[in-house]
Amino acid sequence: MLDYFALALVFIVAITLFYGIIVIHDIPYEIAKHRNHPHQDALHVAGWVSLFTLHVLWPFLWIWATLYREDRGWGFAAPSETSSESSTSISVSEFELLKQQVEELRIRLAATQSSAEEG
Repeated sequence: MLDYFALALVFIVAITLFYGIIVIHDIPYEIAKHRNHPHQDALHVAGWVSLFTLHVLWPFLWIWATLYREDRGWGFAAPSETSSESSTSISVSEFELLKQQVEELRIRLAATQSSAEEG
């Protein structure tokens, strides 16, 4: 009777370990699903690939899954509306400055070409 109990215990432990490893490797995918990550499917497949690569990829999958949040995107900085407006106005002013510099260069180029033709 004790032999059958030991055999059952071995099977239960083996099955628990097998499914436990699968559940642990799906943690990055579950995080990605919870955060509406744009690469959920890639994380899921990479989790399965990690099972066959001796778990080398798994820490990187965890990092990849936790870097994205739907409310703030990638990284740690929270976007603010005022910063996006100021960056837009800066880029517009930079564009105007660049247009002015290009026009000045065109004038200089035309002047040097006309002086080269005269000389």
